[in-house]
Amino acid sequence: MEIAMIGLGRMGGNMAERLLKGGHEVVVYDVAEAAIAGMEAMGAKGVRGLQDLRSALARPRHVWVMVPAGDVTEQTVQSLAEALESGDTVIDGGNSNYKDSMRRAALLRDRGLHYVDCGTSGGIWGLREGYCLMVGGEKAVVERMRPVFETLAPSPSEGWAHVGPSGAGHFVKMVHNGIEYGLMQAYAEGFDLLKAKHEFGLDMAQVAEVWRHGSVVRSWLLDLTASALAEDQELSAIRPWVADSGEGRWTVNEAIDLDVPAPVITLSLMMRFVSRQEDSYAARLLAAMRNKFGGHAVLPSR
Repeated sequence: MEIAMIGLGRMGGNMAERLLKGGHEVVVYDVAEAAIAGMEAMGAKGVRGLQDLRSALARPRHVWVMVPAGDVTEQTVQSLAEALESGDTVIDGGNSNYKDSMRRAALLRDRGLHYVDCGTSGGIWGLREGYCLMVGGEKAVVERMRPVFETLAPSPSEGWAHVGPSGAGHFVKMVHNGIEYGLMQAYAEGFDLLKAKHEFGLDMAQVAEVWRHGSVVRSWLLDLTASALAEDQELSAIRPWVADSGEGRWTVNEAIDLDVPAPVITLSLMMRFVSRQEDSYAARLLAAMRNKFGGHAVLPSR
């Protein structure tokens, strides 16, 4: 099947490469000339502008967008709406807010275009292991793209699904990422507790490796944790500052809107905020209160 890939960052480039290896004809575009040239060396056809996609692809065209969520995705979709023709399809494989995806689907529908939102998980390992794809959009359009999804997924029958109408794919991916926050926080707290028990002299890498086999807490995240601890269980080169992509926030907001309790996901998001406060005013105030009511000692500031 012929498909275009816009955005050749690490994930977009890997997806294009997997499609090429799967026998698909891939047209690529990126703002970086070197990225285009690299894919051309693998057998892709490169174009130097979004307008060039019209002549480079046979109708109906399928254009997969893998650029950062937000303004870049918005501008790219708007440009494609001008460049493409009735019957063509735009696929957003990034981490867009599902409400934006619903709005964009309506915008393109008014122009006779189709819009597919595809929540994509797999990170830097997707090229080798395949990607988990959560697909939203019109059933007939998704079915037409089945060969692409089957190639990108871990296997043709596993790791991908048409989960619902426009917006559903990115909604499912949003909740997926919220769950990921909670899992990661639980592992982090558990290993922090193990490390704090100095009298046992526990080997963090050893424990992680033991848990990877037969344990009810085994997972791919634990595999990655074990790998990191095997390299340096003190994690001495890593600053304790944790970013968030935005999907955890959206998940918490959605839980509030739907009156669904999600305390673990919410607290895991809050803990990421805590990691960014090297000098927490709240923590200093807590220490001051303990000193006032109980005479508990306070440590001098650095």
